[in-house]
Amino acid sequence: MKRSLPLLLFVLLLGIPTAILLIAQVPETSSTLPKPNESPLFVERYAELQPNERVAIQVYEHCNRSVVNIDTKTTYNTLLFGSFNEPGAGSGIVLDKEGHILTNLHVIANVNAVKITLFNGESYEAEPVGTDAITDLAVIRIKAPQDVLFPINFGDSSKLLVGQQIFAIGNPFGLERTLTGGLISSLNRSMPSRTEGWSIRGLIQTDAAINPGNSGGALLDTQGRLIGINTAIASKSGGSHGVGFAIPTKTIQRIVPHLLQNGKVIRGNIGIEAVRELPSRAAVPGLLITELIEKGPAEKAGLRGPKIVRERGILRRDLSAADIITAMEGIPTRTADDLTAIIDDKRPGDRVVLDVFREGKSIKIPVTLE
Repeated sequence: MKRSLPLLLFVLLLGIPTAILLIAQVPETSSTLPKPNESPLFVERYAELQPNERVAIQVYEHCNRSVVNIDTKTTYNTLLFGSFNEPGAGSGIVLDKEGHILTNLHVIANVNAVKITLFNGESYEAEPVGTDAITDLAVIRIKAPQDVLFPINFGDSSKLLVGQQIFAIGNPFGLERTLTGGLISSLNRSMPSRTEGWSIRGLIQTDAAINPGNSGGALLDTQGRLIGINTAIASKSGGSHGVGFAIPTKTIQRIVPHLLQNGKVIRGNIGIEAVRELPSRAAVPGLLITELIEKGPAEKAGLRGPKIVRERGILRRDLSAADIITAMEGIPTRTADDLTAIIDDKRPGDRVVLDVFREGKSIKIPVTLE
């Protein structure tokens, strides 16, 4: 679905500061933090620490083995300078003992080679498993012994509160398994996705220091449970200004099973190619249909787009004949993202009911997604 997008100010967290980065059913697991390192020197120092310091240490001890470093190589061929390789860096999270690694799609998109380095320094070549451009999530796989793979424990991102203490572990600027801390600054943020007309919704905003290379790394609660995957920062310089964003586990748990099973997410298609957003001050606020897919689900259901009329030998589109979508499934649709947000959770064969304003009347039209 097409629409114009605002200027993108989100900076994605690749190893190159100027790059723009974005970051099914995975079971929720409980977490019991381990006892700290029991060497005499560590025990002595640990006893001297404040409670908040102990929490940070325990989270790192518990989770750092579940976060991996990702190094990529992209080969370019030029007429003047021949071939050259451009390196990239990011982070990833161990999902299971089978070697599946979760990361952001932008970390591995359009690269020639992906190398994963585990906590013990051992490196493995990775192969693709599945990707989803809309949510910027990707799953890759390595062939590593099970005894060196430590899957992350999942938490429930729907229970988060603003002000909650969190930690981030990743690979900023190539500095492997770096721990930073902060607070949840806000919830339910959104940002444009890699797919035009769609947004990544429900993002967690944090003031923890997140920098290029953190993309794909873990955002954790004080129990060492994964609550999100670090994805982007709001920055003009490419560096952290204390405004970072993470994709919540609620989204991850919905998307990853599809990537593992199908290599992609199969979404329902409503057959509406483009809309125009009518502002709240309009007589009928909503989404004016400006283009339908020929013989698509919406057209089959009876939705109307603009008519093509001829005036003085010139063809033009008459928008006055087009339907205005005011709600879907009873939820008001004021922006194109409102529409795609509902469709994103639907599958082919699902039926949705649209509230449509046509010729001065409000009507309901059911549409079966394809």
